[in-house]
Amino acid sequence: MRKVILACLSLIWSVSILAQKEMRLKESFDFDWSFSLSDSHEYADRTYNDENWEKVQLPHDWSIKLNFDKKMGGSAAHLPGGIGWYRKQFKLPRSYNGKVVSILFDAICHQSDVYINGHHLGFRPYGFCSIEYDLTPYLDYEGENVIAVRVNRSGVRDVARWYTGSGIYRHAWLQVTNPIHVATYGTYVTTPFVSEDKAEIRITTTVENELRKEQTVSISHIVLDNQGKVVARSGTEKTFFETGESIDITQNLTLNHPRLWTLERPELYTLKTTVKANGKVTDLYKTSFGVRTIDFDSEKGFLLNGKQVKLKGMCLHQDAGSLGTAVPDRSYERRLEIIKEYGCNAIRCSHNQPSPEFLDMCDRMGFLVIDEAFDKWKSGYYEKYFDEWWQRDLENMILRDRNHPSIILWSIGNEVTEAWAQDNEGIKRAEMLRDFVHKLEPSRSVTLAAQNNHRSDFSAVADVSGYNYLEARLLTDRKNNPKQRFLVSEELPYYSGAEGNIRSYTVNNPWNIVAAHDFIAGGFIWSGVDYLGEASWPSHGWPNGLFDICMFEKPRAAFHRAMWNPEPMVGIAIIDQSLDIDHGRDLWQWPKMASHWSFPRQYFGLIMEVRTTTNCEKVELFMNDKSMGVYNTADYPNHTIVWNVPYTPGKLVAKGYNENKIVATKQLVTAYQTTDIQLRVDRTEIKADGQDLSHIAIQLCDKDGNPVQVDDRKLTVTVEGEGVFRGLDTGDLRRELPFGSNELKTHFGQALIIVQSIRKAGQIKVNIQVEGIEKIYSTIITTHS
Repeated sequence: MRKVILACLSLIWSVSILAQKEMRLKESFDFDWSFSLSDSHEYADRTYNDENWEKVQLPHDWSIKLNFDKKMGGSAAHLPGGIGWYRKQFKLPRSYNGKVVSILFDAICHQSDVYINGHHLGFRPYGFCSIEYDLTPYLDYEGENVIAVRVNRSGVRDVARWYTGSGIYRHAWLQVTNPIHVATYGTYVTTPFVSEDKAEIRITTTVENELRKEQTVSISHIVLDNQGKVVARSGTEKTFFETGESIDITQNLTLNHPRLWTLERPELYTLKTTVKANGKVTDLYKTSFGVRTIDFDSEKGFLLNGKQVKLKGMCLHQDAGSLGTAVPDRSYERRLEIIKEYGCNAIRCSHNQPSPEFLDMCDRMGFLVIDEAFDKWKSGYYEKYFDEWWQRDLENMILRDRNHPSIILWSIGNEVTEAWAQDNEGIKRAEMLRDFVHKLEPSRSVTLAAQNNHRSDFSAVADVSGYNYLEARLLTDRKNNPKQRFLVSEELPYYSGAEGNIRSYTVNNPWNIVAAHDFIAGGFIWSGVDYLGEASWPSHGWPNGLFDICMFEKPRAAFHRAMWNPEPMVGIAIIDQSLDIDHGRDLWQWPKMASHWSFPRQYFGLIMEVRTTTNCEKVELFMNDKSMGVYNTADYPNHTIVWNVPYTPGKLVAKGYNENKIVATKQLVTAYQTTDIQLRVDRTEIKADGQDLSHIAIQLCDKDGNPVQVDDRKLTVTVEGEGVFRGLDTGDLRRELPFGSNELKTHFGQALIIVQSIRKAGQIKVNIQVEGIEKIYSTIITTHS
């Protein structure tokens, strides 16, 4: 009850501010929901009693905690869906009366129906778009209001090819504005001219008049730098509005000596739009944007601010292991921090638009993004929705995301079956989507990702042609059409394929081809990170990424680190095809490898293949302080020197040389019996906001602190205090226990614990029990307001 009272007081205070300053309100609507995995039309009724339902908060994915069921199929990660309902009761102060009140869902997966006080607001089938409904006509300012949401994620075939999760899996927001206001996503900021001296800023603002009388409205803008200083102002534009009318108003201003948005320094500005009616401010609307130029060139590839930049990209799905698709913002932030350090500079959002918060992070951290609308068109999951919904779903993505400086391309589809059509219907459909995007948002180019055996005239419809695993064919098509612009939208992590035979398993990493040709804008690894779905039992996901679901870097990732990161490095990996590794599908495999020197007794004296991957000129390998020689990196493919070494316990050391100076060192030491564990906590202080996370990485080790990767143990995790247990993962997607389990066996001696704060400051105590070790390990995380 106390929480309800505090929430109401907070809401009333916010409304008071709204009334005083005539500003809009947008507040989190994530908490205090009730959920039931069942279906009844009675659940929409305002008076229905949901007291016994499960209490949940958003983001929420109900499938991720269910038991695995092989019949559900690998696309769904063998996790059931079903039909679920959400309900939330809330009161509104009377001062909201006369305002415009709406609810905004960042996404619901999928086939959602939303009700307010028993009134059906609408249906939306697509599971990745944002959804807004006007609540104003149906609100009660005397009693409780009830939002009810039905989500239909039933059936085995009625899912995407990868794991989508089930439910309201992104944030929800309550929005309150005055009747005359900027529409949601109602500003469009472009920079038609940019130089060192000045930038021309063009702003188109969509303003809505929901009053029952005509109004004369004025609109003006100021631009703030990242220190909050006003650096530019527009003039004031006055317009006469009819009742119920929506009008687009375009204005220009000049920004002197702009700080450009770059990968190294992603400078952001804030546009503050002021709307006045009869001299009174009715809305203040803020838009984050960056000043930069982008271009795709048939000779130079991609240009950012006039400078050639090779896209060192990863394709990423949105799930995160035991969190499913209900991914708190901090999990995404951690992922981006890790791949940024690794050397990645570009992300392809596969195969759907991401959360708004994810794009905000890409703006802030300096990533280049391909924003993708669809996987298939008139086939697969989206087939039955395409004709009726494609335009609204595509428009939603573009209007919502168009001000993000990180976005460099709009992708209209991936591996669509229309690419093979012998008639011209597929080409006409591609042109239809492309032209729609051009009309709505002409500042960026359009791409699509074409698969094996596609028609060349189909992929050429796109402004920038994306080829999946077809580097050899790309080079041929380039000769036939030298003006065409290209990127590799999906790139194999290890092997490349011959033209007409992508399964030639050629040991020439596709990145070598991308890097060797300036006209190829870049390449996107499939996949950067392991993900759920597209699986074969007993695996529940795709295991062929450079990082596993814990964001632990795999030995295979050494090649792209060497190619993408200028920091001198050398890695060591031992080839052993007997390793218990989830190998995944053939084309995306690597030789099985481990980065340890701890093999069983029967390996003693066996010749082992040792690989040192490096960006250094030379490498010298030592076994137990004895030099095994010095070799030139240029003499070996894929910057990987191959050594043949008889296994002897002890120490392997690789030293990388540039100009005969040691610039990088890597060491592997034989580990013995597990006696202890090492804990690495990414943050020991987190916010008490009910959303923030702490990630605790675990590594088994011996008495000398050496990592043990060959002696896996069961872990049991309990959480006490002002936090909750959110997940326990390893890099192995073949787990038997559900994702909600607090028990799991390590994989290569590693695991990851995820803990979330509650809305109360204090301490979180995480206890870890290790099979075979009597000691209970604990770590303390502090939460603060």
